[in-house]
Amino acid sequence: MNYSFEDLEGTEGIDLGASAWMTVDQERINGFADATEDHQWIHLDAERAAETPIGSTIAHGYLLLSLVPKLLTEIFVMDEAEMLVNFGLDKVRFIQPVSTGSQIRLTAKIESATRRKGNLLLRVRGFLMLRPAGDDGEGRRAVALEALFLAVPPAPVDDP
Repeated sequence: MNYSFEDLEGTEGIDLGASAWMTVDQERINGFADATEDHQWIHLDAERAAETPIGSTIAHGYLLLSLVPKLLTEIFVMDEAEMLVNFGLDKVRFIQPVSTGSQIRLTAKIESATRRKGNLLLRVRGFLMLRPAGDDGEGRRAVALEALFLAVPPAPVDDP
């Protein structure tokens, strides 16, 4: 759904629903490891990871968080805004590991939308839901988060 500044300002508890499922494959995990130089074996060494209670490599926690803005765009659109920027995280809990090949999706709601220096500060509470490979269920919570986004209105156009 497409929201406007007017739709959101002063509101609380807008349920945004759920994004589509996204597979977290080893290629994505490897790319994130290279980009961040975080080459911890639990993310990259399938043979060694297979010997752990998890049984496979797992996604980096920060990789999962970095996917939140992309997943959010599937359930929240604000065409009226010039841009929607990350403003921070207030709470994050990694509830369970996301094994390679699993799927995730974001379920979220806007907790609040308040003016901040002409912009709109959105407090989004959500969960990254986890669904193991081959499972068609609703999934279970893998990450709980409270994220802040700043919706910036377009700059006024000066008439000559």
